[in-house]
Amino acid sequence: MAKLALLAFKPNTLRKIRMYNILIVDDSQDDAVLLLRELKKNGLQVNSQRVESDTNLRKALIEGDWDLVISDHNLPGYSSTEALKTIRELHNDIPVIIVSGEISELDAVQNMRNGAQDYVMKDNLARLIPAIEREIKESEVRHEKRKVEQNLEHLAYHDQLTGLANREHFEHFLKTTIDHAILDQSEHALMSLDIDQFKIINDTCGHAAGDELLKQVSLVLIRHTKVKDKVARAGADEFAIILNHSTQESALKIARIIQTSIRELNFNWEGKPFSTSISIGVVSISDKTTSVVNALSCADMACNAAKEKAHDGIQWFSEQDPEYLKRRSEMHWVSKIKQAIAEDQFVLHFQTMAGLQTHCSGLHGEFLVRLNDPDRLIYPGEFIPAAERYKLMPKLDRWVVENAFKYLSESGLGKKDEGTFFINLSGSSLSDKSFFNDVRALLTQYQIKPQRICLEITETSAIDNFQSAVEFITEIRDEGFKFALDDFGAGMSSFSYLKKIPVDYLKIDGSFVLNLLTNAIDRGIVEACNGISHAAGLQTIAEFVENQETADALKLIGVDFAQGFGIERPGPLK
Repeated sequence: MAKLALLAFKPNTLRKIRMYNILIVDDSQDDAVLLLRELKKNGLQVNSQRVESDTNLRKALIEGDWDLVISDHNLPGYSSTEALKTIRELHNDIPVIIVSGEISELDAVQNMRNGAQDYVMKDNLARLIPAIEREIKESEVRHEKRKVEQNLEHLAYHDQLTGLANREHFEHFLKTTIDHAILDQSEHALMSLDIDQFKIINDTCGHAAGDELLKQVSLVLIRHTKVKDKVARAGADEFAIILNHSTQESALKIARIIQTSIRELNFNWEGKPFSTSISIGVVSISDKTTSVVNALSCADMACNAAKEKAHDGIQWFSEQDPEYLKRRSEMHWVSKIKQAIAEDQFVLHFQTMAGLQTHCSGLHGEFLVRLNDPDRLIYPGEFIPAAERYKLMPKLDRWVVENAFKYLSESGLGKKDEGTFFINLSGSSLSDKSFFNDVRALLTQYQIKPQRICLEITETSAIDNFQSAVEFITEIRDEGFKFALDDFGAGMSSFSYLKKIPVDYLKIDGSFVLNLLTNAIDRGIVEACNGISHAAGLQTIAEFVENQETADALKLIGVDFAQGFGIERPGPLK
């Protein structure tokens, strides 16, 4: 038979251990024995395996750790050209040497072009050992280069602190998982995990403590997932997991196990113990999953929902859930609100109130915010829910206060001795320690009288942020500002809280005013709110006054002011 052999080396430390793992591609056992004897005679220690087909060659290359492959040139139904192609496909950096009893110069050159490093004729085997040693040396250089490249690749796709996949690598894996789900209609699960109150540990004990907690949490996640799953560090204190071939039931079971393990972590730093918990959002990856972006968004929103319900919560979402679709719509508003504040796209409108009693003097009215979109004027009912959920209201409130103060200063209305101008605030602004200082600074900047300003919050916000509300209202009234309680009557504890919250105006909820003329109960509630407010020394404002008949009835009841479309529709500042 023609004698051609391919030597393919996986770089071992040749000179240190003088041991080769040799894979021989040859249909003749006798020829293989003769070749190995020649190598051993020249001082090489050898482990070997012989194969004679492409299938067996592939299997051996995948399963074994080979330094060298020797292949006959012409095997029955197989050739060195095909063997070279397989070796280059599976191990592109392994050097190749051809050993042949009969090979033409043309065939030898062609094999070199196909990836062989050298060829040696059978009648000149004395050149084989130096060729092997030369190629092993060069192989070691290539191996070290490949090792550096692999390390760089690992760093590029893995988090250095935890060793987990980073977000880029995770998103690539998620894309593959989604493709498989669509292709074979398989079901998987995606988790978004967020360590609760991680910032407390970081701030009180330093970043070293935070890093140690992240590493311990990483080990918990690895321990409770399988090799085929993918675990990643997705952010500062955020992780993500893909559970391959997982149902909703099994994914939620794993989520509960992870939560229990995190609770039992017993994290301790320099003798100081910390309780640990984690919030988890879980979503399905199936043939209905539309994209990587949407899947991650859905998982993140599920995690946020879990955290909102309570620390250590679990929330399951799908891309078709109404709650997810609502939150996704709100997320659209987040970037829009931030852009509108930065680019001054919000505008103020004003709605005048009518004084119903003889003692009601001076202009009274409320500033109302609108978003001036290129296509239409957007009312607050569309963007306020998103601003409240994603904690943007303090920024929006600051914009409203500053622009209202600016208008009152430039128009002179804020410097007069009478008139009251109402500005809505959110409950979250009351809890913002710097907000009151900002209001005070704006008052000085625009040189208006604080007595002309009445800040207002809803009854529900006041009750939900009761302590903060009382402290804020007390401080701001001491500066000369007035304060109003909006939507009064909508809460269940209205009258009891009225004694504890120091305000000047009470705005009766419009839902009772609308049916005042036809519903005796609503009229009774309006009369009770007005009577108790006057007993407490407060002035009253009725909202949603749609017609003159309602205004007349309110006047008879004794309500001080009326506000609504029947008095004046809101309009741009004049």
